Amino acid sequence: MSQTNADQGDLEKLQQALQQVVGKFGSIDDVLEAFGLATLPTAQRYGVLMGCIVFATTVTAVIALLIFGGSFKRIAEQEQTGEATLESDFKARKGRPLLLERLLKARKRLLAENYPDREQRKTLRTNLTKMLMSLPPPKDIPGVVDDVEAKQSVNKKKDRAAEMVGFKENFAWAYRKCQDQPGGGIIPGKPEARFEAFARGYASCGDNTTLGYRRSYARAYESVCCANDSTEEKFSKLYNANPEALVGQTVRLEALDSSKHLKAIFASTSGDMYFYKKSYDANEVWGFLEEGPFNTQEELKNSFVFQQYENEAAFAIVQNLNDRVLGVAMVSRDNPKHLSIQLDPPIIGPSTVGTKEQLESCFLLLDRLFANGYRRIQLSIDSKDGKGSELADRLGFTFEGVLLKDMVVKESNRDSKVYGMLNSDWDKGARIALYRKLYGGAMARADLAFNKKEEELTDQQRVLSKKEKLQASAKDKKA
Repeated sequence: MSQTNADQGDLEKLQQALQQVVGKFGSIDDVLEAFGLATLPTAQRYGVLMGCIVFATTVTAVIALLIFGGSFKRIAEQEQTGEATLESDFKARKGRPLLLERLLKARKRLLAENYPDREQRKTLRTNLTKMLMSLPPPKDIPGVVDDVEAKQSVNKKKDRAAEMVGFKENFAWAYRKCQDQPGGGIIPGKPEARFEAFARGYASCGDNTTLGYRRSYARAYESVCCANDSTEEKFSKLYNANPEALVGQTVRLEALDSSKHLKAIFASTSGDMYFYKKSYDANEVWGFLEEGPFNTQEELKNSFVFQQYENEAAFAIVQNLNDRVLGVAMVSRDNPKHLSIQLDPPIIGPSTVGTKEQLESCFLLLDRLFANGYRRIQLSIDSKDGKGSELADRLGFTFEGVLLKDMVVKESNRDSKVYGMLNSDWDKGARIALYRKLYGGAMARADLAFNKKEEELTDQQRVLSKKEKLQASAKDKKA
């Protein structure tokens, strides 16, 4: 008997139990009598009975779904193996059918015939990279480094000299402004620390970014550097070592350098433990990307990550707390003619996905790009990449549609979900919403108030200057 029960399925057992219940009670009147409902008025009696039938039907439906949906089986497998049987996103992408051989040959032929000179750069420092990094200081400003690029040619020296004049003027203005209105308390023993930090942040934005961005970045940079005595010492040293880094509260972006970042990026994205609690499948990082996973550091160095086209830029994401390299942030498809560019999802380990560090690395680039005059920033996500879509939503991007067969990735079709962020969206609320999410409501309100006050002062100075010019012109005419 026990062997027979063991061979029975869950549904057969359920049917047998119901048959036993029905067999015990020969009719509906017998069931009512057993539950003490026979003496109730007819309406109430059948109302209670119908309720019981609905309850029993619901329970039966739930059990059937668990059985036929495979949930019981997955639960049993998880108890044995610790892994669910449902396919994760990257496995679904890996299972896509490969392109036909004739299409792969056509791609190779078209590239060779029509664009024979299209080759990836062998250097990471594209012009786009330089534009997005902070402007380094001249030698006679506190906390400076040697300007190597300015010594390469006479033309570069002239251009750099012009930039340095602007840097000095901006530094001086910002230093005085922070003296009048520091962003926090003065650090004991270092009365000028806040003034210098604010001035460094403001001047490093360059003359091509908007005034509002410079003020906001400088104030945030000041708050990070001058949180206490130890942070002031740390970020002053970092500035002397690498003044071009874009600095946020939790991470900073450094221009990608294979000699400095390759080893750490390979370790953080290869699936090994690195600083994670356990190892993982490297396809979680590389499954949706055109290359990877990589077996060696040399393979990674020769990939798209460390070799950029002219219209691309790549940055190492470095955690401020412990100086760990978390991954890579990239922008691509730069189109200055139409003032548009693409932000790519950061290449990071699974434990960093969805964290404040991931969001802030994207925010630093978005803010700098819009400050430089871009009108549209795009995010293109593999249709199977659920985490990429979540990132777009958290950043405030607008879903614009799906492009079928948009790309060929690892010799198979890729349908792309396209998200967009416009400069008007950014200015009208997307920026401050993301700023509040990252830095808190108090800091967001302070940022808005500071910028509003400075804009009012700028308008007043503009009006006064115009009046002075008119008065001077009138005096000249009388003379």
